Amino acid sequence: MRLFRGIAEDKADPGRLVVSMNSTELDEGFSALHDRLRVHLLQNGLKQTRQREEILRAFIECGGHVSIDELLAYVKERHPRIGHATIYRTMRLFVDARIAAERKFLDGPARYETAEVFDEDHHDHLICTSCAVIVEFENDQIEQLQELVASQHGFELTSHKMELYGLCPNCRGAA
Repeated sequence: MRLFRGIAEDKADPGRLVVSMNSTELDEGFSALHDRLRVHLLQNGLKQTRQREEILRAFIECGGHVSIDELLAYVKERHPRIGHATIYRTMRLFVDARIAAERKFLDGPARYETAEVFDEDHHDHLICTSCAVIVEFENDQIEQLQELVASQHGFELTSHKMELYGLCPNCRGAA
């Protein structure tokens, strides 16, 4: 089942999200983010390295909301010499470059997704408190209501995040 731009639920492992983008979509995503990284590195006097490129490609391929440990496991399949510290530092760099956005859901590990500057639209999250599955969704009515509430209180919204916590269909059925 397709859940959100290029992300689908793994049929063999329900609750696990996988990238469902074709190679052209992956290449376009890599190219746009790679350009953004190159500019950031130049502006900050940092070097472009093969490791950073490989981590960027893996980050895009992982899709969804990936933790440092999940990304490390994915990267190590192809590049066993890349370690935890390298992944951690590179993801911090990606956040600084606005390539990745760091998200913390409940008390779980930090998770990373592509920064909204590259997403087509803003999205919000549903998070299962039992299995930790994360579903992205968009709802124009919710967005309009948030604008209305902010306006009624004299606020002009510059950003927001919505996280809804509950039990996913799989966990509700198991309870």
